[in-house]
Amino acid sequence: MNAIKEARQIITTDPNGEESLTLARLVLALESEDDFPLASLYTLSLGTFSLAMEILKEWRIDRYYARKGKLLDVSYQAQVLAAH
Repeated sequence: MNAIKEARQIITTDPNGEESLTLARLVLALESEDDFPLASLYTLSLGTFSLAMEILKEWRIDRYYARKGKLLDVSYQAQVLAAH
């Protein structure tokens, strides 16, 4: 199971738990590109801390692929315009 799915399961199972709330704040900060207090990660259990690190890795990779998709779209549009 990837980290994002695992985090969703943790948050859904215990939405009011401290670890769930920290993971939710992390995800919301990543999505909105807002600041996130890194010190709050140190309050997590070792397993959830590792999960948070995996979320960061997956988020970075997904962001790369989203940008790659936009680049491909713009490149295709430029090629179509040049053909006319």
